[in-house]
Amino acid sequence: MTNGVSSVKVWYDGACPLCLREIALMRRLDRGGRISFIDVAAGSDPSCPIDRAQLLARFHAEEDGVIHDGAAAFAAMWRAIPVLRPLGLAARNPRVLRLLEAAYVRFLRLRPRLQRFFA
Repeated sequence: MTNGVSSVKVWYDGACPLCLREIALMRRLDRGGRISFIDVAAGSDPSCPIDRAQLLARFHAEEDGVIHDGAAAFAAMWRAIPVLRPLGLAARNPRVLRLLEAAYVRFLRLRPRLQRFFA
């Protein structure tokens, strides 16, 4: 933890054009190098206790030894990036997190079409 901000490990689908764009943006915003990005499509991560199929189906991140998925994983990643930290902290509120998770679930339904669009 640096200046009250945890380091985060993010697993992402490197075969997804939409995911690659988002991760590229997060890498640019992560000027402090607090996030380790791991491309699950390139192979498995032996340090990850989660099945590769699950990692490809939903976004996952590890923060302070706790693995989050879905909106909570995005919030963990945001907390590690100073400009997004307020949004990540807001997501610690259960109501805010429920709203973000509902939006994420809707996004997952659209993801296949969006992937084709960004391919």
